[in-house]
Amino acid sequence: MYALVMGSSGDIGASTAKNLAEKGWSLYLHYNKNKDRILNLYQELSDKYPHQDFIPVQFDMESDHVDKLTTQLFDLDAIIFAQGNTYYKLLVDMDEKELDSLWNIHIKQPILILKELQEKLAQKHHGRVVFIGSIYGKIGSAMEVVYSTVKGAMTSFADAYSKEVASLGISVNVVAPGAVDTKMNNEFSTQDLEAVREEIPANRLANSSEIAELVSYLVCMKSNYLTGQTIYFAGGWLL
Repeated sequence: MYALVMGSSGDIGASTAKNLAEKGWSLYLHYNKNKDRILNLYQELSDKYPHQDFIPVQFDMESDHVDKLTTQLFDLDAIIFAQGNTYYKLLVDMDEKELDSLWNIHIKQPILILKELQEKLAQKHHGRVVFIGSIYGKIGSAMEVVYSTVKGAMTSFADAYSKEVASLGISVNVVAPGAVDTKMNNEFSTQDLEAVREEIPANRLANSSEIAELVSYLVCMKSNYLTGQTIYFAGGWLL
């Protein structure tokens, strides 16, 4: 079994890669700029699982043509879209380049990738697609208006695309975390993070390994009847 993990250099992507490798998957490890982290991950997984394949693939979601990615892939059973970025600012302060960045990385490029790879995913009649969304795609966030918009678009896309490809044996789902203990949130102060934690009924932030475990279920063969769903992984926060 081969999975493409987009954003393998990020916290959620790396945790997902480690979880899937432990379960016997061979992996394409996507990255853009964080080559050192990917090489470390590649070495770690290759040492632990010498009979599986781990293939780093470089691709810029903002500017590269989709063929640069798809021509590096051979067997493929699952795609996990864990890449992402955001900008913490008012809508009126965002420039067009930032708008394009969020649109391309979260929506346009994943759609183009799936267009090219749908046939591969359908070959064994159990293809899997999982997006890492956000609770903000449901309830929205000031200071992240466009980010909230594209995360909401992930849910709309999964709703529609899952209907289109269900007969091909392909499932399409979204895992939408709330507050997660990742590097993306490190720019917030300790006081800000503590204030968020106090609002979460579970009384803590999620960790990447928990999200990875849910993703691993969604890509396994036992989950074949679960499709078109957005699962909010938020400890009860904002729901």
